[in-house]
Amino acid sequence: MPYRKTLLVNNHYYHIFNHSLRKASIFGNLGNPARAMNLMDYYRFIKIPTSYSLFLKFPRKYQLDLLKKLKKEGEKKVEILSFCLMPNHYHLLLKQKVKNGIKDFISAFQNGYAKYFNIKNEKEGPVFRGRFKAKTVSSDYQLLHLSRYIHLNPYSSNIVKNLNSLLTYTWSSLSEYLTQEKGFCQPEIVLNQFKNPKTYKEFVLNQADYQKELESIKHLIPE
Repeated sequence: MPYRKTLLVNNHYYHIFNHSLRKASIFGNLGNPARAMNLMDYYRFIKIPTSYSLFLKFPRKYQLDLLKKLKKEGEKKVEILSFCLMPNHYHLLLKQKVKNGIKDFISAFQNGYAKYFNIKNEKEGPVFRGRFKAKTVSSDYQLLHLSRYIHLNPYSSNIVKNLNSLLTYTWSSLSEYLTQEKGFCQPEIVLNQFKNPKTYKEFVLNQADYQKELESIKHLIPE
C-alpha cells in the first residue's frame, strides 16, 4: 500500500474528506446521517468499551451514563472543529490529538457506517471510495476559510436552494456555531477569532454566492 502524501501530525489541523463508491447516495434516503453523526461523536474518544453497534444494545441508562462520562473525562483521538454530511460525501475539519488519531477515527467511522448502511439496505462490499483524503491546514487564515467552505457546501452544491435552508441544514455543524448549542464540535477554536457568532455568520454568508459560482465551473478548471 502506498504511503500517504500528507503526514498526519499531532496538534495539527486537517481537512478530511471522502466520497462514497461511485458517488452513490449514502447519507440520503438510503442512509441515516443521524447515525453517522452519532458514530463521529462516539469514536472520537480513545477508550470506548465496544463497537457502537454493540453499545446500542446496552440499557439506555447505561448508554447515557457512559456518554456523559466520556464527554467529561474521555481522552480524544481527534477534536472535530466542523463537519458537513452531503448525500454522497463528507467533509471534516479535525485536529489530531494522539498518534494515528485521525486514521483510527476515520477507520472506525467509515467501517461502522458502512456496516450499518449495508445491513440496512441488504448490500455487501465497500461503501466508501478507498482511502480518505487529507489536506494540511497551515494557517489561521486557511482554518477560517476552510470552516466556511465546509459550512457552505450544501448551498454551493445545490443540496439546499437558499441561505435560509442552509442555516437550518441539520447535517452540518453550522447551527452549533451560530446557536452555540453544545454538540460534539469545538467551534470556539474558530469562533474565538470573531467578535461573536453573528460576525461569523456574516463571514460565511457573504461568500455564499461566490463559492456557489466557483462550484458550478470547477469542472472547467484543469487540475
